[in-house]
Amino acid sequence: MKKVLVKALAINLVILVFLSLIGNGWAQAQNQSKAAAGKININTATIAELESLPRIGPKVAQRIIDYRTQNGPFKKVEDLMKVQGIGEKIFNQLKDRITIGESK
Repeated sequence: MKKVLVKALAINLVILVFLSLIGNGWAQAQNQSKAAAGKININTATIAELESLPRIGPKVAQRIIDYRTQNGPFKKVEDLMKVQGIGEKIFNQLKDRITIGESK
């Protein structure tokens, strides 16, 4: 009887781990598809959203947030180059993936 109970618990544990991995992978895929489908609004983005952009790490993401906190919202996407660490080369890699929330 003990062997059957131990075996059942082991199987349940394996199933739970498997389902957890599937759930995490699905959530990540959903987040990636949302980011791919739309542009990131640099006036409202979180650190995590900013870090999803190419060449933007945690320090630069924080500088973007600090800049907009101190200076107000970005008026045009090119204003992002006013943030330390974002020059023309990096901006050119980002410009098609960012927005300031322009009305359509």
